[in-house]
Amino acid sequence: MKDMDVYESVRRFVMIEGGSRRAAARLFGIDRKTVDKCLAFSAPPGYRLGEPRRRPKIGPYLGVIEAILAADVDAPVKQRHTAKRIWERLRDEHGFTGSYERVKEVVREHLRRRKEAFVPLAHPPGHAQVDFGEAHVIIAGVRCKAHFFCMDLPHSDACFVKAYPAETTEAFLDGHVSAFAFFGGVPRSILYDNTKIAVARITGAGERVPTLAFTGLKSHFLFESRFGRPGKGNDKGKVEGLVKFARRNFMTPIQEASSFEELNARLAEHCRRRQSDSVAGAKETIGARMAADQAAFRSIPAGLFEPCDKRPGRVSSTSVVRYRSNDYSVPTRFAHCEVMVKGFVDRVVITCQGEIAADHPRSYESGDFVANPLHYLALIEQKPGALDQAKALQGWDLPACFTDMRRLMEARMKTKGRREYIQVLRLLEIFQAPIVAAAVEDAIRLNVISFDAVKQLAVAKVEKRAPALSLEQYPFLPRADVRTTRASDYMALINRSAA
Repeated sequence: MKDMDVYESVRRFVMIEGGSRRAAARLFGIDRKTVDKCLAFSAPPGYRLGEPRRRPKIGPYLGVIEAILAADVDAPVKQRHTAKRIWERLRDEHGFTGSYERVKEVVREHLRRRKEAFVPLAHPPGHAQVDFGEAHVIIAGVRCKAHFFCMDLPHSDACFVKAYPAETTEAFLDGHVSAFAFFGGVPRSILYDNTKIAVARITGAGERVPTLAFTGLKSHFLFESRFGRPGKGNDKGKVEGLVKFARRNFMTPIQEASSFEELNARLAEHCRRRQSDSVAGAKETIGARMAADQAAFRSIPAGLFEPCDKRPGRVSSTSVVRYRSNDYSVPTRFAHCEVMVKGFVDRVVITCQGEIAADHPRSYESGDFVANPLHYLALIEQKPGALDQAKALQGWDLPACFTDMRRLMEARMKTKGRREYIQVLRLLEIFQAPIVAAAVEDAIRLNVISFDAVKQLAVAKVEKRAPALSLEQYPFLPRADVRTTRASDYMALINRSAA
């Protein structure tokens, strides 16, 4: 390729000084065709291939290479062909005698043509993108995997991140509710991938059929939903970048917290601090640009939205309801009833005909039995023999005074003492545990070992008055006149029998 100075000299000699092309070729020692090229172009155009290069050896095998690379699209990433492996297969299976370099050129050109091109996008204010990410954390001393919800505002790059024990429907709904509260409004539209939490199925025409939970979320907050192409994470590249940013900056090193509540308070503070940063290419801070997003948001609708997974259920004969592989107890009076189970992020609420039957802490284990001992006391009172073997009562952490009360009751009243002790336990259905425990301790100290005494002592503590364990406080009750026995009384009985 001739240098620029040769081009300039030839063009000046012919076009300015009036020299002929033959004279220019002789003067500069170049070919006449080169002179023509200097006059046609102001700079060297570089090498141009006039017609496709012939490949006599590899040409017959191009179809085989294309077929191998096309099949690789559906193969696992780690089991796709390299150029060397394709060359080996051509050599061993098809008798190819060409070089590995030629195969590598063909594979490189094929992969270049297959790379996707992208259109630069503009992000107007008031829109959002949502996705989940994963990171390891240490909660209450136990290392586990956290699934963190991310909402990104592409216009301002403002973000919201909240971690959950699992990527569930209730976490998806709670993440939205928390993000809307954090930003102070509802985005006009939100872009998602095709998560099964939001999309029940995709029809042949590409239409998304939303899940019932996602429909309820949209109906309450009235935002528009948009979805990326299946398997194309770059369609929502902003939130994909936020997932990586949050993992590397908010959760590195591995975060330790006593609970998810503490961890999420820390993540929210990280999101607030980031609003004072400026991203590359932006003249204003994230917080300043977020004002435009907030101005375009819709206000949060009035009324309560429950971010929970709702499922119908039926109470078993043992007064438990199964939800996500775990059993949760309800009072025995609801046995065999149809109920509605509401799974929140941190608790499970069971309702029956609008009445809350049970409210338990949420368990993320499998095969767990989450029970409230108070749910079974009414039935155990009818079946006192089940007191020591009731599963719900195993490991019930009661103060030691309850054990002392049971021992004294059974020693004095035998079988009746067990039933009286169960009645004492049922006081926990009415009064707070510390009040009942204090009443039991007072009853033992006063040596009034009975359910009635414990009940009166508990009532006195609630009413903040001195206990009254005598009949003087109950004038409406019949009085018993108990006198010392005399000999004349026996004589009267003898004379009456003799008559």
